[in-house]
Amino acid sequence: MRRLFSAHPGTAEDIDGPAAWARMLVCLLYSSIGGAGMWAVVVVLPAMQAEFSVERGEASLPYTFTMAGFALGNFMMGRLIDRHGTALPLALAGAGLGGGFILAGLAPSLPMITVIQGVLIGAASGAAFAPLLADISHWFFRRRGIAVACVASGNYIAGTFWPLVMQPLMAAGGWRLTYITIGVTCLLVMVPLAAMLRRASPRGLAPSARPGQSVQFRPAETGLSPTQLQILLVIAGLGCCVAMSMPQVHIVAYCADLGYGVARGAEMLSLMLAAGIVSRLASGWLADRIGGVRTLIIGSVGQGLALLFYIPFDGLASLYLVSFIFGLAQGGIVPSYAIIVREYMPASEAGQRTGLVIMATIAGMAAGGWMSGEIYDLTGSYAAAFINGIAWNLVNLAAMSLILWRTRSGGTATA
Repeated sequence: MRRLFSAHPGTAEDIDGPAAWARMLVCLLYSSIGGAGMWAVVVVLPAMQAEFSVERGEASLPYTFTMAGFALGNFMMGRLIDRHGTALPLALAGAGLGGGFILAGLAPSLPMITVIQGVLIGAASGAAFAPLLADISHWFFRRRGIAVACVASGNYIAGTFWPLVMQPLMAAGGWRLTYITIGVTCLLVMVPLAAMLRRASPRGLAPSARPGQSVQFRPAETGLSPTQLQILLVIAGLGCCVAMSMPQVHIVAYCADLGYGVARGAEMLSLMLAAGIVSRLASGWLADRIGGVRTLIIGSVGQGLALLFYIPFDGLASLYLVSFIFGLAQGGIVPSYAIIVREYMPASEAGQRTGLVIMATIAGMAAGGWMSGEIYDLTGSYAAAFINGIAWNLVNLAAMSLILWRTRSGGTATA
């Protein structure tokens, strides 16, 4: 056990081995705790609104700033990890997240809370997603897909775990005590977990054929420059998540408009997240067999079809079924980008390049949620918003199909 978490750099023998699986579990736990930064503000939003006596739009600003910080944090933390290793940036992120929650819990005004949510909580929680996916991708070769998918599931686990824990805390001591409790938990758990990740990753290596042999990994060839590939992945990330945001952001309001009530919509959203966990694990398993690009295309096709099904099938039972199908289709799309980056891009740049793509997906979620609302205001119906989502999904398919078409050879290992 001591060797699994030693300070010695990872070697080719560690790839797909016990050290890799132990690291994956640590990353999953870190992600599940750090994911509080993304979900907690949603839970306390009504309580903040009541305390400060503001309109819902103003009360939503902390969430908006959190998502902006989360998007930037994915990229910046990825760059720090590429340059300085994993442990120090993740320890700083854990301290920033914990301190941010404590400061927000003590802050006297909503504007101050909003700034803290963006600068500390949002940015620090970004370390708990894309940078972890990039890090764990270095430790796996044959099982890279399932490993990345497991770590990516931490975000959805956080979305399930933290709201359940926060409800009794808020009932007992209010949202401020709840925030302070989360902050202390982050400091006590995330910083020690970061120390367990101090081993340097075996970047660019593949499993050795013989003990002591160092085998290099050669990225897949497309004839495109890394910058051109990055642009295509950013376009694909924007497209898939503009489409993805339509049901995730508006399903509750859609159900209310149809007369089924807010509670039914919330249940459908929970069903999407649960199906998304299954989808992420299944997509990881599939990516190990057919590659990240093909896996993402399959998920994107399924997502587009599910969006199409939302338009004619608006009965209550039908919406539950379509929401489940949507969750199964979309859950594995975003983690596939981390796998694709490792298959096609230099290993030394995995953190920042994965972070940049994830930042694009978050921007797509933010823009898509707003666009769908604007389209609804203009048309008085969500049908046009679903069609808009399908159009953006086609943009994603076009970008990924171009990468697949230009691929000349898959990533290979060379001695």
